[in-house]
Amino acid sequence: MARITAGVACSHIPALGVAVDFDKTEEAYWKPAFAGFDWTRDWEKAEKPDVVILVFNDHATAFDMKFIPTFAIGCAESFTPADEGWGPRQVPVVEGHPDLAWHIAQSCILDEFDLTIINEMEVDHGLTVPLSMMFGKVDTWPCKVIPVAVNVVTYPPPSGNRCWALGEAIRRAVESYPEDLNVQVWGTGGMSHQLQGPRAGLINKEWDNRFLDQLSGSTDALRHIPHIEYLRETGSEGIEMVMWLIMRGAMGKTTEQLHRHYHVPASNTAVGHIVLRPVDEAGAANDVGAAA
Repeated sequence: MARITAGVACSHIPALGVAVDFDKTEEAYWKPAFAGFDWTRDWEKAEKPDVVILVFNDHATAFDMKFIPTFAIGCAESFTPADEGWGPRQVPVVEGHPDLAWHIAQSCILDEFDLTIINEMEVDHGLTVPLSMMFGKVDTWPCKVIPVAVNVVTYPPPSGNRCWALGEAIRRAVESYPEDLNVQVWGTGGMSHQLQGPRAGLINKEWDNRFLDQLSGSTDALRHIPHIEYLRETGSEGIEMVMWLIMRGAMGKTTEQLHRHYHVPASNTAVGHIVLRPVDEAGAANDVGAAA
């Protein structure tokens, strides 16, 4: 059967994509931000995931105020990089896995999660930047990708608890899929940042690192953080971190941290990144693939 072998979380700051696209990653400003992904790129080459379930938020590209799904899953054969105002990123077309995506949609809907099914969608930096951070500049993305879009742009966003529970439902769906697939779940967005108003430029290193701390082990405290705490402590855009909780919920009860990176600033935003391995009930980390 298919199995979830790892969870990855990272920021999806658009300026990171610009730095990749224009070969600026070795410049003094950007190099520290990118250095924390060197380990992961080597690790991903060894892991060789078949499918990545990539949780992200659309930035008024595929959706606008006419249509705002709380949770949506992309079931198409492929997803084209979007033009966000300066032309599409020159990155590969994202190839989907329709069979697994439709299976997840059916399983989650019957599990009482009302996912919106998307059969045509352009994908913006929220999805393509994490792929660049983990795989670098490539001619073809090395795995299939199932986009899971979450509304964290317009109030009300889903609660952290609901996101964690969706991750649990996605895990049940994947484990009931009969094909032998190595699946990773990625949560993207954040960390602390605010892009407008009197608190523009807010970064809360202490809060961010406590959040990273609690992604490992068996605590589920993160699922109970209320919206107002994200707003107060991490800025108006920090709510994106609830998407990391979908990844964490999909990992099961206990996780082991394999890698972690945190850097500020990058375009007035905190760069956070973590790689987790689910731990089975016997207490051993899932050893599918080889960690670098």
